[in-house]
Amino acid sequence: MNLFISDALAQTGGAAPQGGGLMSLLPLVAIFAVFYFLLIRPQQKRAKEHKAMTEALAKGDEVVTSGGTLGKITETGENFVSVEVASGVVIKVQRSSVQALMPKGTIKSA
Repeated sequence: MNLFISDALAQTGGAAPQGGGLMSLLPLVAIFAVFYFLLIRPQQKRAKEHKAMTEALAKGDEVVTSGGTLGKITETGENFVSVEVASGVVIKVQRSSVQALMPKGTIKSA
């Protein structure tokens, strides 16, 4: 019986490592910093640019929607825009679904 008790006492002995509090958080902080600069910040920048682009949409702009439809804006509203995709064919889409603003004359060259 003494054999088991002495083993248990030997395992519980030992001091805690020094400086473990701050040094153990350092890798976590470093990983968060990498995620912020490589993922979060660029995504916020793209979202801000997209919002500015959708707010600046005007009649006559040529756009591509998120579904890949190319057309010319014929009417703008607060939340929706009307896009003419062919002669006499007008669809209404949400402003946020406009993916890109194309240069003038893109529809004629397509």
